[in-house]
Order: sequence, then structure tokens, then C-alpha cells
Amino acid sequence: MSAGATAVTTTDTRGRRGSSGVARFAKRLGVIFALPVVLVAIWWFGSAGSESFFFPPLAEILQTFQPTWLEGRIFADVLPSVGRLTIGYVLALVLGIGAGVAIGSSAKLRAFCEPVLEFFRAIPPPVLVPILMLFAGIGTTMKVVVIISGCIWPILLNTVEGVRGIDEVLRDTAATYRMRKRTRLRSLILRGASPQIVTGARQGLSIAIILMVISEMFAANNGLGFSIVQFQRSFAIPQMWSGIILLGLVGVMLSLIFRAIERPVLAWYHGFRQAQRGGN
Repeated sequence: MSAGATAVTTTDTRGRRGSSGVARFAKRLGVIFALPVVLVAIWWFGSAGSESFFFPPLAEILQTFQPTWLEGRIFADVLPSVGRLTIGYVLALVLGIGAGVAIGSSAKLRAFCEPVLEFFRAIPPPVLVPILMLFAGIGTTMKVVVIISGCIWPILLNTVEGVRGIDEVLRDTAATYRMRKRTRLRSLILRGASPQIVTGARQGLSIAIILMVISEMFAANNGLGFSIVQFQRSFAIPQMWSGIILLGLVGVMLSLIFRAIERPVLAWYHGFRQAQRGGN
């Protein structure tokens, strides 16, 4: 085969690969956005002729979105809410993973702590809000503590189970090779338990968003939860619905960020699972 024919064949192959990649990307976008588009369309056309004061048309709600949130409130309400959520969630991650590794690594400590953990896990975090207000006031500290008190439990308990589930052969191998504690913690314990830690972290993120809103509904002067309640009390119903939509969008963005972080963290795990499927 001549050099010219080889170049044409190579170009055609690359073109086909490029077009197939674009097709896969378009198909993936279609899968992601198909249901949201359908739901928005149903809401749009289903509410188009609504004359209900409490359920206005979606078009009217969207008209209030920009003047309500993008002209000042994004700095006064949205960013403070996201900031409190971030601080509370990160602290819950640090405390939950740290305590979970310690408890999961020791059978005696696990037996000692398990009744207390089950007791506090069963208490709904919103019930603690009035109590926390007595000790932490009504400022940012109270809201952060409320977020921590709720989202730490799935992180902690999943970390404990993940550490407990690490293969004993791997533990014995690490001890035989006299791995340093820091290396063993990083390369064996945290990595081996990371699938369940990530599962608990995802559950904790959902709880953190809920508690962010609930904590801002009690004696607050800013935040998404505070604004939504104020709109409801002043009968600004379209603005209230726009706040609920914004809250959902914030949740979607946080989920996408979490997924982007999760992918490299669990890259080894997904590769291991694919290798197992290929071997079978």
C-alpha cells in the first residue's frame, strides 16, 4: 500500500473515531437532560393557564428569577448559605472519617462506642436546632453545627464499615512488610475503605443541603432558607417558587462537583472492577 493510501486510511479512521466520540457525547447529554426537559415542559404547559395564587405559571416564576436572585441576593443570601454548607460539610468529613477510621480499626473501641453512636444517630438533627440556639446563639456557628450534627453520621458509619471490611490478608501483608503507620493509613485503610467513605459522603451532602435550609429558617437574617420563608410570609409566591428552583439548582451543581471529585478518587476501584469483569 502506498504512503498516500495509508495516510487516507489513517485520516478516515481518525474521522470515524471522532464522529463516534461526538455521537457518544451527544447521546450522554441526551440521557442526562431528557428527563429534566420533559419535566420542565410538563410544568410549563400544565401551569400555563393557572389562575391559582399559590401555584402560578412557570413563566411567571421564571420572570421573577433574575430580579430576585441575580441583582443583589446572590451575594447577600446565596453565597453565605453555600459558605456555611461548605464549612459544615468539610468539618463533618474530617471528623467523620477520622473517628470512623479509629473506631473501625479497633474492635474494643467499636464495642465501646456503638451504643452511643446508635443513640445519637437516631435523634433527628432538626430537633437539636432549638437546643443549639441556646448554646451557640443564632449566628453562623449554630448553622454550621446543625449541618455537622446531621451529615456526620452517614460519613462516620460508612467509614467504620469500610475499615472493618478491609481484607485481613492485606492487613497481615502490611504488617509483615512493616509498613509505616502513615503509609498503611494512606495506602491500605483509606484507599480500601474509600468506596464506602464516598457513599457516606454523598449521603451526607444531601443531608447537609436540607439542614442548611432548616437552620436558616430559625432566627436568621440571610440565606436561602431565610429568603424562602420571608417570601412565603409576605405572600410573594412567585419569588418563593423561584427560591425553591434555585435551591434545586444549587443541589445539582454540588452533585456535579462531588461527582467530578469522586471520579479520580475511585479510579483505582473502577479499574479493579473492570479487570474483574474482564477476568470472568
